[in-house]
Amino acid sequence: MTVMVFGANGQVGTELLRALSGAGPVLATTRHGELPSGRTCLQADFADPESTIALLDNHRPHAVVNAAAYTAVDRAETEPDAAHAANAATPGAIADWCATHDVPLVHYSTDYVFDGRGTRPYLPDDATAPLGVYGASKLAGEEAIRAAGGRHMIFRTAWVYAAHGQNFLRTMLHVGAERDVLRVVADQVGTPTPAALIADITAHALRHPDASGTWHLTAEGETSWHGFAEAIFAGAVERGLLPRAPRVEAITTADYPTPAKRPAYSRLDTSTLQRDFDVELPHWTQGLSRVLDQLAAQRQD
Repeated sequence: MTVMVFGANGQVGTELLRALSGAGPVLATTRHGELPSGRTCLQADFADPESTIALLDNHRPHAVVNAAAYTAVDRAETEPDAAHAANAATPGAIADWCATHDVPLVHYSTDYVFDGRGTRPYLPDDATAPLGVYGASKLAGEEAIRAAGGRHMIFRTAWVYAAHGQNFLRTMLHVGAERDVLRVVADQVGTPTPAALIADITAHALRHPDASGTWHLTAEGETSWHGFAEAIFAGAVERGLLPRAPRVEAITTADYPTPAKRPAYSRLDTSTLQRDFDVELPHWTQGLSRVLDQLAAQRQD
């Protein structure tokens, strides 16, 4: 089965190339036609939906996984057209092609489709109410994919990180090596989720090509950004990635204003995913340990 992966240079896209490597041919695409390793790949610009359709017509994959997205949450507030093009218009065009050709589509969405006022983990069919442009554009992408009428698997995820790319964990390790004290938001709660977990579950889900719907895909458990930071530093010191842990001061969202509002509570209920695909999801602390182990192994190499 030939799988086309859009956004193959991102955190999830990079892990998808690993997770899907043994299942058959994988057609990697990026905006500039190059992977982080320097290897060339197919080029797909999500600002131009027609280019993605031409790519699909030329290669006729048996399944499509869309890991490409506009993820600059704050910048989206001043670039709504760009966010909508990448997160809604182009995914909608891809979904139309997939529906026409009876090709299953996997697409990733976000906890930002919710307003964060919940008091228990969000279910896939809970009411959505995005707080900003980014969340609204991702929700519009979901709606466009459903409207296309084809087989689709929409996986909402949250707080994604990896041993590569730009993410909270890597930022904390970098800044923590330079400062003795850090201030981190403690009143936003969610679930840190490794990109590798998302990719592995995706590879498993593609073995169920008739499945169609929306699921929540994160690790288990919950913490705050402050709690995540403290766990990162403790694990990094234990593995020799940092000589010492900085002091992490807890602050509120109001103490760290941003152009875009973030959901205060964004834990997602993954029970339907675990039931429908017969999978177990690790606690977020287990996922963190694996990523830190990977970073430690890279340093030894």
